[in-house]
Amino acid sequence: MAKLSKAELDALVEEAVVDAYGDDEQLSGFHVMIDEHLALPFQTTVLGVEVTVKKIDLLPGSGVVAICARGSHRQAIGILDLPLPAPPPEGSEWIEAYRHWGR
Repeated sequence: MAKLSKAELDALVEEAVVDAYGDDEQLSGFHVMIDEHLALPFQTTVLGVEVTVKKIDLLPGSGVVAICARGSHRQAIGILDLPLPAPPPEGSEWIEAYRHWGR
């Protein structure tokens, strides 16, 4: 995926937070956009271990998280801390927009 310009990121941010008042509603807007657009499931590597990203969630105090699975184990990892595979899954531009919003 090509690096998005500041104008492209700003446009995605605007789309995610339209009609949102305050940080909590804006965060919810990003959760919805990432959840709707990020192609799931996908494989990635976390701390040298291959995991499957099964779903996206919004956890109090943690923000938008990826629910990663390996066998019967599950772990929530902050979406901004999640290493993406190369090439990244479709819809990962929404993660970059979320990062841009939170800068």
